[in-house]
Amino acid sequence: MNFPSKSFENQTFQGLVCQKQNLQQKDFVKCIFKKCDFSDSDFSGSSFNDCVFFDSNLSNIKVDYCVFQNLSLERSKLLGIAFDRVSVALLSWKFVKCYISFCGFNYIDIKNSQFVDCSIQETDFLNSNLQGSDFSGSDLQSSRFNNVDLRKAIFVGAKNYFIDPTKNLLTKARFSYPEVLSLLKGFDIRIE
Repeated sequence: MNFPSKSFENQTFQGLVCQKQNLQQKDFVKCIFKKCDFSDSDFSGSSFNDCVFFDSNLSNIKVDYCVFQNLSLERSKLLGIAFDRVSVALLSWKFVKCYISFCGFNYIDIKNSQFVDCSIQETDFLNSNLQGSDFSGSDLQSSRFNNVDLRKAIFVGAKNYFIDPTKNLLTKARFSYPEVLSLLKGFDIRIE
C-alpha cells in the first residue's frame, strides 16, 4: 500500500505489507495497525501520536527524527532499530509481549515506559533515562545497561539481566528473588 496522504487520523490499517517502503514525513494520530509488515521501511521524519501496533513487524525500520508519543506495541517484532535517532519529544512507550532484538535505546528519555513480558535480546540501554519503567516478566538476555537511570524501575519476574549497580542508578528499583542475585555478578564474590 502506498500512503498517498501526508496525515492520517483515527484510521485502522490491517494486514498491510509495506516492506522497503518510503514512508517519510507522514503524520499518524490515534491510528491502529494490525498484522502489518513494515520491515525495512523508512519512517524518517514521521510522527506517531497515540498509535497502537498489534502483531506487526517493524524490523529494520529507519526512524531518524521520528516522533513517537504514547506509542503502544503488542506482540510485535522490533529488530535492529536505532531508537537513539528519534526526536527528543518523547512521552511514554508501551511494549507488551514484543520481540525486541538488536535495538538501541541509547541517549533517550523514555521514563515510565513499559516493557512487559517481552523478549529483549542483545539490546542496548546506554546513557538513557528509564526511571520508573516496568520490565516485569521480560527476558533481557545479553542486553546491556550502562549509565542508565533505573530509579524506581520494576524488574519483578524479569530474567537473564545483568545490571551493574556501580554503573547505573538503581535507587528504589524493584527486583525478585533469585534473579536479583545477578546484581552481584560484577563484584566477583561467592554466595553460599
